[in-house]
Amino acid sequence: MGILWTLIVGGIIGWLASLLTGRDVPGGIIGNIIAGFIGSWLGSLILGSWGPVIGGFAIIPAIIGSIVLVLIVSFILRKMGQKKNHGYHA
Repeated sequence: MGILWTLIVGGIIGWLASLLTGRDVPGGIIGNIIAGFIGSWLGSLILGSWGPVIGGFAIIPAIIGSIVLVLIVSFILRKMGQKKNHGYHA
C-alpha cells in the first residue's frame, strides 16, 4: 500500500504543477507521476527537504521542483516543434 500511496502523491504533485503552469505534462497520468518524482528530487536538491511530508514527498519543494520541471520540458518540446516546422518543403 505504501508504493501505491507514493505513486498517487507523485501523480497529484505532477498534476498540480501542470495545472499551476497551464501546460500539460506529456504522457498523461504516467507523465504526471514521473514529473512528480523528478520534480520532487529537483525541488529537494534546490530547496532542501522542509515543510509537510506526504507519501515520502516534502510537498512544497516537490511542487516547486515539479513546476520548474514542467516549464523546462514544455520549453524544450516547443523548441523541438519549431525546428520541425522550419524544415525545407519542396
